[in-house]
Amino acid sequence: MAQASKATRARKPRPKRKVKANRWSALWTLMRFDRPIGTLLLLWPTLWALWLAAEGLPDQRTLTIFVLGVIVMRAAGCVINDYADRKVDGHVARTHQRPLVSGAVTPKAALVTFFILVLMAFGLVLLTNPFTIALSVGGLLLASVYPFMKRHTYLPQVVLGAAFAWSIPMAFAAVRNELEPGIWLVYTAVVLWTVAYDTYYAMVDRKDDLRIGVKSTAILFGESDLTIIGLLQLLALVAMLMAGTRFELGLYYYLGLLVAGALFVWQQWVARRRDPKGSFEAFLNNQWVGAAIFAGLALDLGL
Repeated sequence: MAQASKATRARKPRPKRKVKANRWSALWTLMRFDRPIGTLLLLWPTLWALWLAAEGLPDQRTLTIFVLGVIVMRAAGCVINDYADRKVDGHVARTHQRPLVSGAVTPKAALVTFFILVLMAFGLVLLTNPFTIALSVGGLLLASVYPFMKRHTYLPQVVLGAAFAWSIPMAFAAVRNELEPGIWLVYTAVVLWTVAYDTYYAMVDRKDDLRIGVKSTAILFGESDLTIIGLLQLLALVAMLMAGTRFELGLYYYLGLLVAGALFVWQQWVARRRDPKGSFEAFLNNQWVGAAIFAGLALDLGL
């Protein structure tokens, strides 16, 4: 009887509540809601564009649509990225415990989650206008293609930059129902900035990526990485200076750019040894670059 009792206890199934809790926790991690840095890096340029298009504070409805859209699409991008990398993440020290690698989330569940998030984002876009809806297709294509680029080109960061900057024309289309030529200066600046900071991010995994054959700008740039990052950052600032002239912005905006430039210099210093810790710290610092430019822009247009 004692042995039978032990066998019964051994076969006792795990409580369903705990299983569901673990599943939701894994999905939460898969969508990177526990790490908001990517959301902030996508959000700041979106806010720049909204404030420029509205020449100040945009209407509450449009602002809400775009903020929610950024959160949802960033989550979708993380899911499809991990789905694409599920066979290589296990060989990288930083990513070997991600939900798809550990089995906490199945590939099928990841794809279902991705499509649900895309539908949610599209539902938000439908609240805008036909021009913005049409532009959103380009953004979806860029976000979907990016994760697979690192197998075919050393420039996946350029595709990521194009995807992250796509919210800029969309924001102008939503606010003005047209595209002001000056926005392409901002778009170019965001692409250059994204390539720069994502190269810092790729430097964290460079040794593992070389071993498993994953491509990145960090590998392409080699020992010239910091020099090229610095050049990209300088060009991004030049593009933003030109945008400031185009949109007739004032002192506060240029002070914001000055702070951004100082932060770029600090990033070069902290990443000078090219070690994973310093490179990651430099990458994280870019959230303050976006915030500084937004603060200058908002103050300039609001005063």
